[in-house]
Amino acid sequence: MTDIATGWTECLAMPFRNHAFVIEHVERVRAALPFPLRGLDSDNDTAFMNEAVFDFCKATGIELTRSRPYKKNDQAWVEQKNGSIVRRLVGYGKLRGLADTEALASLYRISRLYINYFQPSFKLKSKTRHGARVTKRYEAPLTPLERVLRSPSVPEATKLALREQFRSLDPVDLLRRMREAQRRIAACTATEVAAADATLERDVTMDDFLAGLATAWQGGEVRPTHRRKATVAHDWRTRPDPFEHTWPKIQQWLETEPAITAKQLQNRLIVMAPEMYSGAQLRTLQRRVAAWRSNRARELVTKILGEPAAMEAGAATQRQPPSQNNPEVTTTPE
Repeated sequence: MTDIATGWTECLAMPFRNHAFVIEHVERVRAALPFPLRGLDSDNDTAFMNEAVFDFCKATGIELTRSRPYKKNDQAWVEQKNGSIVRRLVGYGKLRGLADTEALASLYRISRLYINYFQPSFKLKSKTRHGARVTKRYEAPLTPLERVLRSPSVPEATKLALREQFRSLDPVDLLRRMREAQRRIAACTATEVAAADATLERDVTMDDFLAGLATAWQGGEVRPTHRRKATVAHDWRTRPDPFEHTWPKIQQWLETEPAITAKQLQNRLIVMAPEMYSGAQLRTLQRRVAAWRSNRARELVTKILGEPAAMEAGAATQRQPPSQNNPEVTTTPE
C-alpha cells in the first residue's frame, strides 16, 4: 500500500489472496500509518472487489475506489513500487506456505522503517506532451518521513512522535537486519542444498557488517535475494555446419594465399560444389575466416617471440638493476 501524497509505503505478506486477509492487514496498516486512512484505491482483484471489503470500508468510513478504466489488473500508483521496492527486496523466487509468509513478513517489518525513514524518492511534478515527446519534471527527492513532516494536515503530536522514532533508528543496523532477512528469503526459494548452506551461515555482527561495506562493491550484487538466471553455455549448433567437409580445403587456400578474401573463397566453393553453396553462406564464412586468422596470428607471434612465460622472465631480467659486485660495471664520479 502506497500513499500518493507522501510516498509512505507499507508492504503486506499474505499466504494467499483472500478478503479476510485483506481486511486484517488494512486494520494493521491503519494502526501503523502516521495519518488517517481515508480511502483505498485498488485494482479489480476479487480479493478487494467483494461484499466483505465493501462492508468493512463502509463501516470504518474508508472510501473504496477502483483503478483506471480498461486496466482491470493495474494500479497506476502502486505498480512502480512493486519493482523499485518489492522485487528489489524479495526477488523473483517462489514462496509457498506459512513459514515463507512469516519470513517475508519479517523482512517487511524491517524494511518499512528503512524505506519510509531513510530512502529518498522522486515525485512527479508535471508531465507535458509535445507531439511524440513527453517532458517530465520532478520535485526534489525526499523521504516519505520528510513529506509527512512538511504536510500541514498531520498533527504536531504525530510529527513529534515520528521525529523521536527517527532519532532512535540506525540505518546501518536496519540494512544489516534486512540482509539477514533476505538471506532467510533466499533460503526459502533456493534448492535443498543451497538452503542447507544458507541456514548454516551465522548472523553477521555489526562490526563484520561495517567492515564488509568497504569492499562490498567489489563483489557486485550484494542482495542475497538476487539470483541471476541459470544459463547453459551455447556449445551446440542450431543447423548443420555448411563447411564441415570443405574446411580443410579452405584452410589450405588460406595457408597458400593469406590475403584471399572470404568473398573469393565463397566463389571458389560455388564453382567447386554448386549444389552445396550459394551466396547465402558468405557471412558465416567471413566469421570463420576471421576467427582462423586471429588464432593463426596468435600462434605465429608465440612461435616467433617465444612462450609468454619465457618472455616475462626475459623482461624481468632486463629490468633488474646491475649488481654492485659485477667487475664489468664501472661507475664514473661526477
